[in-house]
Amino acid sequence: MAKLYFRYGAMNSGKSTSMLQAAYNYEERGHRVLLAKPSVDTKGDRGILSRLGVTRGVDFLLTPETDAYALFQQHRHETEATTGLDVSALLVDEAQFLTETQVDDLLRIAILENIPVLAYGIRTDFQTVAFPGSRRLLEVSHSLEELKTICRCGRKAVFNGRKVDGAFVFDGDQVAIDGVEVTYESLCGSCYLEESHGVLNNRRREPAERGRSIGVDSHEASPATESAPACPPASSPSLP
Repeated sequence: MAKLYFRYGAMNSGKSTSMLQAAYNYEERGHRVLLAKPSVDTKGDRGILSRLGVTRGVDFLLTPETDAYALFQQHRHETEATTGLDVSALLVDEAQFLTETQVDDLLRIAILENIPVLAYGIRTDFQTVAFPGSRRLLEVSHSLEELKTICRCGRKAVFNGRKVDGAFVFDGDQVAIDGVEVTYESLCGSCYLEESHGVLNNRRREPAERGRSIGVDSHEASPATESAPACPPASSPSLP
């Protein structure tokens, strides 16, 4: 049985580059692959654009209404008719933009059609909230692989900061593709909290009074710490 793979990472972790390398590896050995991506990803138009400058067109786009299973079958049959080869793998870029139903279809393709499916994407948005597609992939994928990148401070980056006109923002729609005004920067947890001034998921944690953060009134002694009568000293054993 083939598997559904989810390879995820923060922005600039080389997801598209890794996907194009996987496609090349298959095709160099005489296999045929299909490439797809959600239509909401307008970066690169109908192609996959890596940050190293490598581009490649996709075989089909997935709108939110697309039946992913049926569209895959259609392109699979066309591939067999034109090349005489069956599809060896389906590779999906920007998989965080898929619907949960489409992710379920990717799982069906892997299991029922015995075709490996490699999905690439990010886990969370600029507010640290999981995309629906990524959340479902984390739930049902056979294999999870993190693609790593580094923050500006040198630590491992795990979050995605959004910039508008060069300044970090933490409000707005979940989906906004790279453009002239909107860019993204991969950040570690410390740098993210520094830029957001402590805000996570659009919520700020108010500082608690000392002692009350663990449910203890600092002006009252807990039963475990109240004074208790001292135990009498043990009597020395009598000598014979």
